[in-house]
Amino acid sequence: MATVTVEKAGSNLSDLITRAAAGEEIVISRDNEPVAKLVPIAAAELKPVRRPGALKDLLGKIPDSFFFDPLPDDELEAWEGKYSFPGDNGQ
Repeated sequence: MATVTVEKAGSNLSDLITRAAAGEEIVISRDNEPVAKLVPIAAAELKPVRRPGALKDLLGKIPDSFFFDPLPDDELEAWEGKYSFPGDNGQ
């Protein structure tokens, strides 16, 4: 693993990118402290791609009644503010 200074990295960036693309890892340092690492994209940890429906098999089938049946009376009253508390701007 090669180490270069920020100044050298700035003036030789194209060369460093070529080296990294070939598989070399390059550490960039400032005042002898490592601050960055240039690595080939295949070696970089990529975030997994989010795909719609990826969990559909884990959740199972949600019945339509879950969404379309009327709410029970006590839950409907709660949504309408029957159970509000003093100071929460309830009715």
